[in-house]
Amino acid sequence: MIGIDTSFLVAFELKDHPSHDSARWVASENVDEGFALTSQVLAEFVHVVTDARRFDRPLTMSDALARATTWWNGRELTQVQPSAAAVSLFLTWMHVYGLGRKRLLDTMLAATYKANGISLVISSNWRDFALFPGMHPITI
Repeated sequence: MIGIDTSFLVAFELKDHPSHDSARWVASENVDEGFALTSQVLAEFVHVVTDARRFDRPLTMSDALARATTWWNGRELTQVQPSAAAVSLFLTWMHVYGLGRKRLLDTMLAATYKANGISLVISSNWRDFALFPGMHPITI
């Protein structure tokens, strides 16, 4: 199973995104593996794609929520959530690697996937995950 990062989801869903075609190709090549998604990625996705400062044509809140709902309920998708083990791993990694506030969300995401037995993550930001033992980014 492959975890989904927000950067992948944004690129996949926005046709004007520079990595759109790459995201679509990577998804089609890996669909047989199945995908995992956390609620925190969906929240960040909606936040990002509705931001007019980031995109010339941001999605409306309604469209963003509809796309998030489609992903969350997708048949190729497994819903995963942070557990107590994920929070402990997050805190450990933050401390051990001396990470600051800009690494909070990605570290929590990596810990959530790792605690759920997921070591592969599709992302455009491979550095966000390569630091953590046993995590392997698939770059779009």
